Amino acid sequence: MVDDRALTPVEQRTVVFYDDEIPAAVVVGHESERRDIYVPIRPLCDFLGVNYRAQRRRIDRDPVLSNFVTEVQLATAGGPQAMPCLHLDYLNGWLFGISAASVKEEIRDRVIRYQKECYQVLRDAFQEPQAMDQLTQVEQLGHALITLAREQREFDRRLSSTEDELDDVRQRVVAIEERVAPGEAVTEEQASQISQAVKAVAMALSKETGRNEFGGVYGQLYRKFGITSYKLLPAARFQEAMAFLTEWFRSIGDSPDEPPF
Repeated sequence: MVDDRALTPVEQRTVVFYDDEIPAAVVVGHESERRDIYVPIRPLCDFLGVNYRAQRRRIDRDPVLSNFVTEVQLATAGGPQAMPCLHLDYLNGWLFGISAASVKEEIRDRVIRYQKECYQVLRDAFQEPQAMDQLTQVEQLGHALITLAREQREFDRRLSSTEDELDDVRQRVVAIEERVAPGEAVTEEQASQISQAVKAVAMALSKETGRNEFGGVYGQLYRKFGITSYKLLPAARFQEAMAFLTEWFRSIGDSPDEPPF
């Protein structure tokens, strides 16, 4: 439902943080050109496994955090919805107020992970390209080209022309099957297998690059199969997706031939 009192974002993105897809929005102030990033509180509470109402009361009682909560109109699967959002610059102030020692043991590692990395991942996702100097952009482009060239050589080495033809035939068969009788999305069990495969690829890449590669691996998967979430992958293409992730894993550095998924 549209709330006229809520702020309307100029941009909304979904940022992948490990398995969690975190929505975030950019809002431009009425009296300035400043671009402020806001993150909805309820989805984060759901991902962390903590009580939303209790956390909202804690924020409202805080003399600092309470000044940086606002309603933002976000696009959701059910249509526009006004959500209480916290300014990104104060996200860690709230996260570090959650005592990892006092939460349930099964969510303790998740809370610590959010406290250590979530702010930076969200900040990097909204980093303005113009904020980087030209030398940095050239350097990043150079690294990207080198990585692309290495991946291409590895791809050419592993795949024969016969395998290429078989893959093309396989994709055409799947496309015909989908046109004749469109299939449903993967099951929960299949989605879990895809998630584990993505984790394995991302962790192997992270060992080489020293960066968090989860978002990049999900992005590559989404682009290749034309989806916005791994849970929306057509069931008919499940084996193809697993083969894609398996080959990717095997192509990374010293990764074993048999992937751990």
